[in-house]
Amino acid sequence: MPVKKEDRRVKYTKKMLKESLVKLMHEKDLSRITIKEICEEADINRATFYAHYQDPYDLLSKIEDDLMDNVQVYLQAFDHTVIPRSDTEWTRTLNMVTNILEYLKANASLCKLLLNDKRNLHFQKRIMLLVYDPYFLHLVTHSDYTLEEREYVYSFALTGCVGIVQTWLDNDMAQSTHTIAQLLIRLFYRITMGKKEQMASLN
Repeated sequence: MPVKKEDRRVKYTKKMLKESLVKLMHEKDLSRITIKEICEEADINRATFYAHYQDPYDLLSKIEDDLMDNVQVYLQAFDHTVIPRSDTEWTRTLNMVTNILEYLKANASLCKLLLNDKRNLHFQKRIMLLVYDPYFLHLVTHSDYTLEEREYVYSFALTGCVGIVQTWLDNDMAQSTHTIAQLLIRLFYRITMGKKEQMASLN
């Protein structure tokens, strides 16, 4: 059975409520934001808010889900089993990471909030888990790290990547998405590809 498309007015209403919450979260903590404030900012009544969301936390959760779904679209089109060694593989990986960064840049106000290291550790964990299973399983199979080392190595690489994106957003994206994508790929694969390959690349 085909999924019923959302009414244009419903889409607009949800968009305004989401934008209102993001704006308010730049001013104060989520715990201090009321439904009344969100509705006044969006110029939407409370009954309409409750037709779509339970409270500000539910609204934020839906905002996070939207961003996660959009990032996952890019990841699903990427072959995580291929380490980019050839020009073709490197270009494909670079394009994928650049596209994700372009999406984050287009939604910079939201991403600064969600990736804030003090405010939203929960969302950071969701982002990391999004790529954890496929990349970690590939690392376990193909690297020469010990079983004890592998999870630490992957955690280090992934949290480092998140940190780079946070810094880039905090610096108002002064560097191009292409430049940051190159940095992310080089650092991620240099860390995770295994001890023997690291030594070979240094010699």
